[in-house]
Amino acid sequence: MARSKTIPDDQVLDTLFETLLETGPAGLTFARAAKSCGLSPATLVQRYGNRDALVLAILLRAWDQLDTETSTADMQEPLTPDGAIALLMRLMPPETAERDTTDGLLLLREDIRNPILRERGAAWGHRLAEILGRRLSDNQVEGKQLGWQMASIWQGAHTWWAFTRDQSADHAIRTALREWVTRVIK
Repeated sequence: MARSKTIPDDQVLDTLFETLLETGPAGLTFARAAKSCGLSPATLVQRYGNRDALVLAILLRAWDQLDTETSTADMQEPLTPDGAIALLMRLMPPETAERDTTDGLLLLREDIRNPILRERGAAWGHRLAEILGRRLSDNQVEGKQLGWQMASIWQGAHTWWAFTRDQSADHAIRTALREWVTRVIK
């Protein structure tokens, strides 16, 4: 008879996501993961097989959570340009800006290198562009184009804030989005 899991996979993966942010994918070992989540290295090997499969499981769980957060924000934010700005600010809150731009880049590298994660990211990007587009235009084709542009402004503003840090992340990113909306949406 199989033993029941004392710590559910989702809880393990959520805990290990924070560890992965600290170590980067290359620095995550079963010993480090075990110390972080409270399971033995052998138990982690039983569950996930090898380190690459563990990293993949952690990052797929993170994509699942981002999908959920995106759906929730889509349902709750108004179908207006201001709603698009609010939606994006919810997805990358300013209080995690430092972590997201420094430690998060290690994970982005893995997301781009791994074809499964790259496909997941591309699917989310298309979905996000459509979600933003509904808030920016009544024309579906134009809306998706504007959605991609707005997502690019959002990511770019976040990246440049990480270099300049001459104002708060919230102010810098929100201002860039508002200025773009003012210039583009008439």
